[in-house]
Amino acid sequence: MTPILTVTLNPTVDLSINADHVEPERKLRCSRPETDPGGGGINISRAILELGGHSTAFVAVGETTGDKVMRLLAEAGIGLAPFPAPGETRQSITVTDTSTGEQYRFVMPGPDWGSADVSRALGRIARAAPENGIVVLSGSQPPGVPDDFPTRLTERIARTKARFFLDTSGKALHHLLDACCKPADVLRMDDLEAEGLAGRSLPTRKDSADFAQSLVTRGIARAVIVARGGDGNVLATPEGRWVAEAAKVKVVSKVGAGDSFVAGFTLALARGKPLPEALRYGAAAASSAVMHPATDLCKARDMRKLLPLSGVSEV
Repeated sequence: MTPILTVTLNPTVDLSINADHVEPERKLRCSRPETDPGGGGINISRAILELGGHSTAFVAVGETTGDKVMRLLAEAGIGLAPFPAPGETRQSITVTDTSTGEQYRFVMPGPDWGSADVSRALGRIARAAPENGIVVLSGSQPPGVPDDFPTRLTERIARTKARFFLDTSGKALHHLLDACCKPADVLRMDDLEAEGLAGRSLPTRKDSADFAQSLVTRGIARAVIVARGGDGNVLATPEGRWVAEAAKVKVVSKVGAGDSFVAGFTLALARGKPLPEALRYGAAAASSAVMHPATDLCKARDMRKLLPLSGVSEV
């Protein structure tokens, strides 16, 4: 299997709790918290492990909470490439109102990075990148990390001939439109991010495919994926455009669906599957994730059932 390195610059300890009813100005009695290591790349590594694969997690960690992230990952059996963050690793809280099923997610910013921290991280990731492997950069960027970090990382890992997968949002995503650098191998975004980048609504699969194809044509990435939630996942490459159907399942929580998609997709490619087939694996992993509460990710047992229901067709 092709080696995989996931990169998480802004990890978190995710606390997940339930309350009978959430309302202001009351002392709310909650369940005992479930604790998981979180952040885009970490979640992808966790999901890859669940699906029977292996990856190494490059994680920027700091102080007491950072120690807890490393301990949780080590206990899970995930290989670590730790990097010293310039401050305390953040925490995030997900509160589920059991009377309505609604979720409230509180996400902290993380430590402030300086230019020296950024330079050191770029160098360390480049050294950790597996030769002819896959590097996945996912999750939010800490305060102080510049918008051009993904494009700078693309250039730094080029010597390793590793494929670069990027799952980002916000200013870092918009920066790609003006960047002049080696394109990412795969760029993934959800439908709202795609609409923000396009500056218009993308109501149909064809609209998403047209926009994704335009990014490929402009040299932003060799393959672009737009996740449309229950309407499937659209993939555009120079060779074609496809959509993977989302399996019809009961949605318990959408938390972790995107990371599970990237895990299923990346693992399939690492095992030699072609892009359209990897899209199907990603869609099945995302469908599995939404069947489970809060910080749970996809499950291998679900994947075996959902794969036949996640068909791929041209769009």
